[in-house]
Amino acid sequence: MPLLPLIEYEDAGSEVRAVYDDIMRTRGTDWVNNFWKVLANHPETLARVWEDVKNVMKPGALDPLVKEMVYVAVSATNNCEYCIHSHTAGARAKGMTNEMFAELMAVTALANETNRLANGFRVPVDDVFRGYPD
Repeated sequence: MPLLPLIEYEDAGSEVRAVYDDIMRTRGTDWVNNFWKVLANHPETLARVWEDVKNVMKPGALDPLVKEMVYVAVSATNNCEYCIHSHTAGARAKGMTNEMFAELMAVTALANETNRLANGFRVPVDDVFRGYPD
């Protein structure tokens, strides 16, 4: 159960509707998902986060599938059920297979395990790993 109500399009003010319209136009869809509907309770946050998503998730040095897969891995690590589901759907729409998802989860689990071990043991960083060339 959400802690704030979902703001549906027909109940939204003009500022929220403008963001919803941009979400649908940008994503090529006719609906707005629940994440945005909850954020619409604070229109400034809705607009800011949507702009951040558009800027970060657009194609760049990393292709959109890689970005979605990174998002899935971080979401799994942070135990965000909503983001795991929504970004897995996004990654699948961009070509992620079951095999890719399983391997992604294996790498994510391994990274979490080895990160905890390195942090717990306070392993010093090797000099060769510092100062990568550009």
